[in-house]
Amino acid sequence: MNKIVLITGSGSGMGRVSCEFLAELGYTVFAGTRDVSKFDNNNIKNIFPIDLDITSQESINRVIADILQRYGKIDILVNNAGYGLVATVEDFSEAEMLSEYNVNVFGTLRTCKAVIPSMRKNRSGIIINISSFLGRIGLPLLTLYNSSKYAVEGITDSLRYELREFDIRVHSIMPGFFSTEFAKSNLVTNLHTFDENSPYRHLVTSLAPVILDQINNGNNPLEVAHLIKEIIDDDNFVARVTVGDKARKFIPMRKELSDEDFERRVRNYYNIK
Repeated sequence: MNKIVLITGSGSGMGRVSCEFLAELGYTVFAGTRDVSKFDNNNIKNIFPIDLDITSQESINRVIADILQRYGKIDILVNNAGYGLVATVEDFSEAEMLSEYNVNVFGTLRTCKAVIPSMRKNRSGIIINISSFLGRIGLPLLTLYNSSKYAVEGITDSLRYELREFDIRVHSIMPGFFSTEFAKSNLVTNLHTFDENSPYRHLVTSLAPVILDQINNGNNPLEVAHLIKEIIDDDNFVARVTVGDKARKFIPMRKELSDEDFERRVRNYYNIK
């Protein structure tokens, strides 16, 4: 039976790779992106790029309605869209704060809200939230991104209870740092935080280059695509799973150590005073 997949944030990175991987396996994949004109499906016939703005419930509802009209169902929703703001709490603006949550948190809730009714009626469906290992670990300069991913983890936990009765599975994937376009396209910097006269100048100059290097030299995003397929295939897959070197390093450590001991490990690893 043909499986219908909707993946948000498919313009690049993990979303794009996952679209191609699943489509080549025979899934019908709708690639949600903000700019369809820039999406090249590389002649893979099962990929259908579709204009999707996850900050707009109207846009999401229109996309969902179109897919349901054509196929009558959506089997798998992958909430992948997101971005990260690099800023101190002192510096970020109200608009930056709301924008980060509007995409990473409210966008996830909006797509779930739109997809769940059809999944519930069909008593079948899988929702996979692409979170981050930073949804369990705090880092300076990434407070908004961290906390938004913590929220995604909370959404995952609650939805697993809420939708279990209707045979809808909900999972999260917590990637570490991956070699994608994220650092180039999906990291936004606050000008005040990066000003040479910022009181946080030492923290910025010591930490930001390390994070960028770890992203640019991170794992292959195909690992995430393979993991999505594993979740789809296994009805008893665990609630959440890590992928990538940094996630596999820090998440188990987070569980084993006290808050204070873990914080000391992170400070030492990233040379944070």
